[in-house]
Amino acid sequence: MVILQSFLGELDGATALSIGWHVSVVGQIYEQKLWSQDMLEQFAVEINNGALVNRAVSEAEMGSPTRGGRPSTHAVKADDGYILNGVKTYTSMSKALTHIIVAAYIEELESVGFFLVDRNLPGVEIADNWDVLGMRATESHDLILNDVKVPLKHLVETEKSKAPNGWILHIPSCYLGIAQAARNYAVDFAIQHSPNSIEGTIATLPTVQQNLGKMETLLLCARQFLWSTAKGYQQYKDDSQIRNPTSASKVMVMNQGLEVIDLAMRIVGAKSLEMNRPLQRYYRDMRAGLHNPPMEDAAYTNIAKSITDTF
Repeated sequence: MVILQSFLGELDGATALSIGWHVSVVGQIYEQKLWSQDMLEQFAVEINNGALVNRAVSEAEMGSPTRGGRPSTHAVKADDGYILNGVKTYTSMSKALTHIIVAAYIEELESVGFFLVDRNLPGVEIADNWDVLGMRATESHDLILNDVKVPLKHLVETEKSKAPNGWILHIPSCYLGIAQAARNYAVDFAIQHSPNSIEGTIATLPTVQQNLGKMETLLLCARQFLWSTAKGYQQYKDDSQIRNPTSASKVMVMNQGLEVIDLAMRIVGAKSLEMNRPLQRYYRDMRAGLHNPPMEDAAYTNIAKSITDTF
Protein backbone atom coordinates (compact mmCIF):
# COMPACT_ATOMS: atom_id res chain seq x y z
CA MET A 1 0.00 0.00 0.00
CA VAL A 2 2.82 2.42 0.90
CA ILE A 3 4.62 1.93 -2.41
CA LEU A 4 1.39 2.12 -4.41
CA GLN A 5 0.29 5.34 -2.71
CA SER A 6 3.70 6.90 -3.28
CA PHE A 7 3.52 6.01 -6.97
CA LEU A 8 0.03 7.50 -7.23
CA GLY A 9 1.27 10.60 -5.43
CA GLU A 10 3.92 11.07 -8.11
CA LEU A 11 1.21 11.00 -10.77
CA ASP A 12 -1.39 13.13 -8.98
CA GLY A 13 -1.42 14.03 -5.30
CA ALA A 14 -5.15 14.69 -5.01
CA THR A 15 -6.03 11.34 -6.57
CA ALA A 16 -3.59 9.53 -4.28
CA LEU A 17 -4.85 11.19 -1.12
CA SER A 18 -8.49 10.65 -2.07
CA ILE A 19 -8.31 6.96 -2.89
CA GLY A 20 -5.94 6.54 0.04
CA TRP A 21 -8.76 7.49 2.41
CA HIS A 22 -10.97 4.79 0.89
CA VAL A 23 -8.23 2.16 1.07
CA SER A 24 -7.25 3.04 4.64
CA VAL A 25 -10.83 3.17 5.94
CA VAL A 26 -11.71 -0.21 4.45
CA GLY A 27 -8.37 -1.71 5.47
CA GLN A 28 -8.67 -0.67 9.12
CA ILE A 29 -12.31 -1.73 9.43
CA TYR A 30 -11.61 -5.25 8.24
CA GLU A 31 -8.14 -5.73 9.72
CA GLN A 32 -9.23 -4.65 13.19
CA LYS A 33 -12.78 -6.01 12.78
CA LEU A 34 -14.31 -2.76 14.01
CA TRP A 35 -17.85 -3.72 12.97
CA SER A 36 -20.14 -6.64 13.68
CA GLN A 37 -19.61 -9.70 11.51
CA ASP A 38 -22.99 -9.16 9.88
CA MET A 39 -22.14 -5.60 8.83
CA LEU A 40 -18.65 -6.61 7.70
CA GLU A 41 -20.10 -9.23 5.39
CA GLN A 42 -22.82 -6.91 4.11
CA PHE A 43 -20.43 -4.07 3.38
CA ALA A 44 -17.91 -6.40 1.73
CA VAL A 45 -20.51 -7.05 -0.95
CA GLU A 46 -20.92 -3.30 -1.46
CA ILE A 47 -17.16 -2.79 -1.74
CA ASN A 48 -16.89 -5.66 -4.21
CA ASN A 49 -19.57 -3.97 -6.31
CA GLY A 50 -17.64 -0.70 -6.45
CA ALA A 51 -18.67 1.21 -3.33
CA LEU A 52 -16.48 4.18 -2.41
CA VAL A 53 -16.33 5.18 1.26
CA ASN A 54 -14.71 7.74 3.52
CA ARG A 55 -15.11 8.92 7.09
CA ALA A 56 -16.71 12.29 7.84
CA VAL A 57 -15.37 13.46 11.19
CA SER A 58 -14.14 17.06 10.93
CA GLU A 59 -16.38 20.04 11.71
CA ALA A 60 -15.82 23.78 11.47
CA GLU A 61 -16.33 24.40 15.19
CA MET A 62 -14.55 21.30 16.42
CA GLY A 63 -11.15 21.70 14.78
CA SER A 64 -9.06 18.62 14.14
CA PRO A 65 -10.85 15.46 15.35
CA THR A 66 -7.50 14.08 16.51
CA ARG A 67 -7.52 16.64 19.33
CA GLY A 68 -10.57 15.11 20.94
CA GLY A 69 -13.32 17.63 20.32
CA ARG A 70 -16.95 16.54 20.51
CA PRO A 71 -18.87 16.75 17.22
CA SER A 72 -21.89 19.01 16.93
CA THR A 73 -23.44 16.51 14.53
CA HIS A 74 -25.87 14.52 16.66
CA ALA A 75 -27.90 11.35 16.43
CA VAL A 76 -31.29 10.84 18.07
CA LYS A 77 -32.69 7.34 18.41
CA ALA A 78 -36.02 6.71 16.72
CA ASP A 79 -38.20 3.60 16.91
CA ASP A 80 -36.34 1.71 14.22
CA GLY A 81 -33.19 3.75 13.64
CA TYR A 82 -31.34 7.00 14.26
CA ILE A 83 -31.94 10.52 12.94
CA LEU A 84 -28.74 12.40 12.04
CA ASN A 85 -28.32 16.16 11.77
CA GLY A 86 -25.18 18.21 11.28
CA VAL A 87 -22.50 19.49 8.92
CA LYS A 88 -19.15 17.84 8.25
CA THR A 89 -16.14 19.54 6.65
CA TYR A 90 -13.25 18.15 4.57
CA THR A 91 -15.26 15.26 3.15
CA SER A 92 -12.79 14.10 0.52
CA MET A 93 -14.28 12.59 -2.66
CA SER A 94 -17.64 13.92 -1.47
CA LYS A 95 -19.35 13.92 -4.85
CA ALA A 96 -18.10 10.44 -5.77
CA LEU A 97 -18.74 8.66 -2.47
CA THR A 98 -21.41 5.99 -2.26
CA HIS A 99 -21.15 5.68 1.53
CA ILE A 100 -19.98 7.90 4.37
CA ILE A 101 -19.04 6.84 7.90
CA VAL A 102 -20.27 9.78 9.96
CA ALA A 103 -19.12 10.63 13.48
CA ALA A 104 -22.01 11.92 15.59
CA TYR A 105 -22.78 12.51 19.25
CA ILE A 106 -25.43 10.05 20.43
CA GLU A 107 -27.57 11.84 22.98
CA GLU A 108 -29.03 8.64 24.41
CA LEU A 109 -25.59 7.13 25.08
CA GLU A 110 -23.83 10.44 25.81
CA SER A 111 -20.95 9.33 23.61
CA VAL A 112 -19.70 9.55 20.04
CA GLY A 113 -20.52 6.85 17.53
CA PHE A 114 -19.94 6.20 13.84
CA PHE A 115 -22.84 5.65 11.46
CA LEU A 116 -22.75 4.11 8.00
CA VAL A 117 -24.74 6.47 5.77
CA ASP A 118 -25.78 5.76 2.19
CA ARG A 119 -25.02 8.78 0.01
CA ASN A 120 -28.43 8.53 -1.69
CA LEU A 121 -30.53 8.70 1.49
CA PRO A 122 -33.02 11.59 1.75
CA GLY A 123 -31.50 14.55 3.58
CA VAL A 124 -27.90 13.91 2.50
CA GLU A 125 -26.48 16.91 0.64
CA ILE A 126 -23.05 17.91 -0.64
CA ALA A 127 -22.29 21.64 -0.48
CA ASP A 128 -20.31 22.96 -3.42
CA ASN A 129 -17.89 24.97 -1.29
CA TRP A 130 -14.41 23.44 -1.61
CA ASP A 131 -12.28 26.51 -2.40
CA VAL A 132 -8.71 26.05 -1.23
CA LEU A 133 -5.10 26.58 -2.31
CA GLY A 134 -3.99 22.96 -2.60
CA MET A 135 -5.44 19.49 -3.13
CA ARG A 136 -8.28 21.07 -5.09
CA ALA A 137 -9.24 17.90 -6.94
CA THR A 138 -10.06 16.04 -3.71
CA GLU A 139 -13.48 17.72 -3.86
CA SER A 140 -13.58 17.88 -0.05
CA HIS A 141 -16.87 19.76 0.15
CA ASP A 142 -19.04 19.98 3.27
CA LEU A 143 -21.41 17.11 3.97
CA ILE A 144 -24.84 18.30 5.14
CA LEU A 145 -27.17 15.97 7.04
CA ASN A 146 -30.79 17.07 7.42
CA ASP A 147 -32.92 14.56 9.35
CA VAL A 148 -31.14 11.62 7.75
CA LYS A 149 -32.58 8.35 9.00
CA VAL A 150 -30.40 5.23 9.18
CA PRO A 151 -31.21 1.72 10.49
CA LEU A 152 -30.20 0.78 14.03
CA LYS A 153 -27.53 -1.62 12.80
CA HIS A 154 -25.85 1.21 10.89
CA LEU A 155 -24.44 2.44 14.19
CA VAL A 156 -21.30 0.50 13.32
CA GLU A 157 -18.81 1.80 15.90
CA THR A 158 -19.36 3.10 19.42
CA GLU A 159 -15.74 3.25 20.54
CA LYS A 160 -12.73 4.67 18.75
CA SER A 161 -10.08 2.05 18.06
CA LYS A 162 -6.98 2.55 20.21
CA ALA A 163 -4.81 0.13 18.25
CA PRO A 164 -2.08 1.57 16.01
CA ASN A 165 -3.38 1.95 12.48
CA GLY A 166 -0.83 1.15 9.82
CA TRP A 167 -3.26 2.14 7.10
CA ILE A 168 -2.84 5.79 8.08
CA LEU A 169 0.58 5.60 6.41
CA HIS A 170 -1.26 6.29 3.17
CA ILE A 171 -0.95 9.97 4.09
CA PRO A 172 2.86 10.30 4.24
CA SER A 173 3.08 7.89 1.29
CA CYS A 174 1.05 10.26 -0.85
CA TYR A 175 3.18 13.27 0.08
CA LEU A 176 6.39 11.33 -0.44
CA GLY A 177 5.19 10.74 -3.98
CA ILE A 178 4.55 14.45 -4.51
CA ALA A 179 8.07 15.27 -3.31
CA GLN A 180 9.47 12.59 -5.62
CA ALA A 181 7.61 14.15 -8.55
CA ALA A 182 9.14 17.54 -7.75
CA ARG A 183 12.58 15.95 -7.58
CA ASN A 184 12.06 14.23 -10.93
CA TYR A 185 11.00 17.46 -12.61
CA ALA A 186 13.96 19.39 -11.19
CA VAL A 187 16.43 16.70 -12.28
CA ASP A 188 15.04 16.63 -15.82
CA PHE A 189 15.15 20.41 -15.96
CA ALA A 190 18.74 20.55 -14.70
CA ILE A 191 20.09 18.09 -17.26
CA GLN A 192 18.26 19.79 -20.15
CA HIS A 193 18.36 23.52 -19.39
CA SER A 194 21.30 25.22 -21.06
CA PRO A 195 21.32 29.02 -20.82
CA ASN A 196 23.72 30.82 -23.16
CA SER A 197 25.69 32.14 -20.20
CA ILE A 198 27.35 28.75 -19.60
CA GLU A 199 28.67 25.81 -21.56
CA GLY A 200 26.58 22.70 -21.11
CA THR A 201 23.59 22.47 -18.78
CA ILE A 202 22.98 23.82 -15.30
CA ALA A 203 23.43 20.28 -13.93
CA THR A 204 27.18 20.95 -14.10
CA LEU A 205 26.99 23.96 -11.78
CA PRO A 206 28.22 23.34 -8.20
CA THR A 207 25.25 25.09 -6.60
CA VAL A 208 22.77 23.02 -8.59
CA GLN A 209 24.68 19.83 -7.80
CA GLN A 210 24.53 20.67 -4.11
CA ASN A 211 20.77 21.14 -4.26
CA LEU A 212 20.31 17.94 -6.27
CA GLY A 213 22.36 16.04 -3.71
CA LYS A 214 20.38 17.51 -0.82
CA MET A 215 17.08 16.58 -2.49
CA GLU A 216 18.15 13.00 -3.08
CA THR A 217 19.44 12.59 0.48
CA LEU A 218 16.24 13.95 2.01
CA LEU A 219 14.12 11.61 -0.11
CA LEU A 220 16.29 8.60 0.69
CA CYS A 221 15.94 9.23 4.43
CA ALA A 222 12.19 9.84 4.31
CA ARG A 223 11.55 6.83 2.08
CA GLN A 224 13.60 4.42 4.17
CA PHE A 225 12.00 5.56 7.42
CA LEU A 226 8.50 5.24 5.98
CA TRP A 227 9.18 1.79 4.53
CA SER A 228 10.74 0.67 7.81
CA THR A 229 7.64 1.79 9.69
CA ALA A 230 5.36 -0.08 7.29
CA LYS A 231 7.47 -3.21 7.72
CA GLY A 232 7.18 -2.84 11.48
CA TYR A 233 3.46 -3.59 11.29
CA GLN A 234 4.37 -7.03 9.99
CA GLN A 235 7.27 -7.59 12.39
CA TYR A 236 6.18 -6.32 15.80
CA LYS A 237 3.54 -7.90 17.99
CA ASP A 238 3.84 -5.20 20.66
CA ASP A 239 1.86 -2.08 19.70
CA SER A 240 4.21 0.17 21.64
CA GLN A 241 7.02 -0.56 19.19
CA ILE A 242 5.19 0.94 16.24
CA ARG A 243 3.24 3.91 17.63
CA ASN A 244 6.12 6.40 17.63
CA PRO A 245 7.46 5.46 14.18
CA THR A 246 3.94 5.88 12.77
CA SER A 247 3.66 9.43 14.13
CA ALA A 248 7.24 10.28 13.21
CA SER A 249 6.83 9.00 9.64
CA LYS A 250 4.26 11.61 8.76
CA VAL A 251 6.22 14.44 10.38
CA MET A 252 9.50 13.40 8.75
CA VAL A 253 8.04 12.91 5.28
CA MET A 254 6.18 16.21 5.43
CA ASN A 255 9.08 18.34 6.64
CA GLN A 256 11.62 16.75 4.34
CA GLY A 257 9.17 16.75 1.45
CA LEU A 258 8.57 20.47 1.87
CA GLU A 259 12.32 21.04 1.78
CA VAL A 260 12.66 18.87 -1.34
CA ILE A 261 10.09 20.96 -3.19
CA ASP A 262 11.77 24.18 -2.05
CA LEU A 263 15.09 22.91 -3.41
CA ALA A 264 13.44 21.81 -6.65
CA MET A 265 12.00 25.29 -7.14
CA ARG A 266 15.40 26.86 -6.45
CA ILE A 267 16.93 24.67 -9.14
CA VAL A 268 14.27 25.54 -11.71
CA GLY A 269 14.25 29.19 -10.68
CA ALA A 270 11.50 31.68 -11.49
CA LYS A 271 10.11 29.30 -14.10
CA SER A 272 8.94 27.10 -11.21
CA LEU A 273 6.22 29.69 -10.51
CA GLU A 274 4.72 29.44 -13.98
CA MET A 275 1.21 28.01 -13.89
CA ASN A 276 1.86 25.74 -16.86
CA ARG A 277 4.59 23.91 -14.94
CA PRO A 278 3.73 21.30 -12.30
CA LEU A 279 6.05 22.58 -9.57
CA GLN A 280 3.57 25.22 -8.44
CA ARG A 281 0.96 22.47 -7.96
CA TYR A 282 3.39 20.24 -6.10
CA TYR A 283 4.14 23.18 -3.81
CA ARG A 284 0.47 23.90 -3.12
CA ASP A 285 -0.53 20.27 -2.64
CA MET A 286 2.41 19.58 -0.33
CA ARG A 287 1.42 22.44 1.97
CA ALA A 288 -1.98 20.81 2.46
CA GLY A 289 -0.31 17.84 4.12
CA LEU A 290 0.55 19.93 7.16
CA HIS A 291 -3.13 19.77 8.06
CA ASN A 292 -3.61 16.03 7.63
CA PRO A 293 -3.34 13.84 10.75
CA PRO A 294 -1.34 13.46 12.82
CA MET A 295 -0.57 17.14 13.36
CA GLU A 296 3.11 17.82 14.01
CA ASP A 297 2.68 19.17 17.53
CA ALA A 298 0.41 16.27 18.50
CA ALA A 299 2.89 13.77 17.09
CA TYR A 300 5.76 15.27 19.09
CA THR A 301 3.65 15.44 22.25
CA ASN A 302 2.61 11.79 21.99
CA ILE A 303 6.18 10.70 21.33
CA ALA A 304 7.41 12.73 24.31
CA LYS A 305 4.76 11.22 26.59
CA SER A 306 5.74 7.72 25.54
CA ILE A 307 9.29 8.49 26.63
CA THR A 308 8.53 10.18 29.94
CA ASP A 309 5.90 7.62 30.92
CA THR A 310 8.58 4.94 30.95
CA PHE A 311 10.47 6.56 33.82
